[in-house]
Amino acid sequence: MKIILSNKLNYPKGGDCVYTRELEKLLVQNGHNVAVFSMDHPSNIESKYDKYFPSEVDYQNKSISNRVKQVSRMLNSKEVQSKFNLLIGEFKPDLLHVNNIHSQLSPIIVKLAHDKKIPTVWTLHDYKLLCPRYDCLLNGKPCELCFDSKINVIKNKCMKGSMSASVLAYAEALKWNKTDLETYTNAFICPSNFLKRKMVQGGFLEEKLHHLCNFINVEKTIHNDYSKKDYFCYVGRLSNEKGLPTLLEAFSKTNFKLKVIGSGPLESELKTLYKNENIEFVGRQTWENVKSLVSKAKFMILPSEWYENNPLSVIESLCLGTPVLGANIGGIPELINETKNGFLFESGNLEDLILKINMIENLPTTYFNYKKIANDSRERFSSKKYYDKLIEFYKNQIKIKLITK
Repeated sequence: MKIILSNKLNYPKGGDCVYTRELEKLLVQNGHNVAVFSMDHPSNIESKYDKYFPSEVDYQNKSISNRVKQVSRMLNSKEVQSKFNLLIGEFKPDLLHVNNIHSQLSPIIVKLAHDKKIPTVWTLHDYKLLCPRYDCLLNGKPCELCFDSKINVIKNKCMKGSMSASVLAYAEALKWNKTDLETYTNAFICPSNFLKRKMVQGGFLEEKLHHLCNFINVEKTIHNDYSKKDYFCYVGRLSNEKGLPTLLEAFSKTNFKLKVIGSGPLESELKTLYKNENIEFVGRQTWENVKSLVSKAKFMILPSEWYENNPLSVIESLCLGTPVLGANIGGIPELINETKNGFLFESGNLEDLILKINMIENLPTTYFNYKKIANDSRERFSSKKYYDKLIEFYKNQIKIKLITK
């Protein structure tokens, strides 16, 4: 099968990028011909399809000329159209699989594929089709106002408190509206049932929404020592929506050890506020270091205060044999089987978080079978299991194209 795989960036910056890179490897390993379509960026992994990548748009650059380019890219980029058409003409794909494409690329590629009768599958990594700012947050709290009317992004100046940025986000939402995107897209993949329910709540047709949990390369999680050390850990971005202030406040009220793995906008502030001896900030780490730290932790904690979709940090932790204490929000509860591979606490509730941490500390050391957690999770989230489901899904979309031709 010939597949164009598209994501805004072609290097492992975030979960969407990691997924896209791993999916490319998986498809190629199984004999498929894959072309990549991304935005040009200095950090991109080299691809033989680089010549088709539209030029970089820097959203930090405030110059007038760059602002014009940003607007063009979001609404109707001639460069994206031209380069994508060239790729289609040379590659002649059987199917287009898109991921995060707004702003840096544009959903224009989905329309172009539709116009040329190329089936399109869209994996949803966030809430962009429901919320112009991606994350369903307003003043740090979950918000669903834009599910009914996107004008709320302007009313509440949701885009970094900026009226101009919020107006542009509203224009983008109008341009690439639900009706059109649903028409151009054969099927949407929702990594969590939670996201699927929210898409239905936002008016999308349920028959076009399909749940398929993310996968990882489980081989990278294999190890032989399932003994645990005396610390908890967190892995991810250091930001408010991830619940870091709540997590650190909880540990500041205990003597239990916490290792914070990762970086983000709150890093310097949190390091200043929490200089407790039991809290260690280890920064961004290589996978081998993350693997060592997480596999030895008694628990990984994900204290999110936003609608997490299908967090890779939970999947990786479980595949390493480390149980998870997760906030009961978004798709997190779907990954945790309480008493079997972790526990849940009320998102944003400091007292409940402290209560669950204390409970974990008082559990007997034999309460969890760490090797079983790892083996069960590796089977559940394996690339082979994902591939078998995905390829059947692809074939169904191509059949639909043939039937409706």
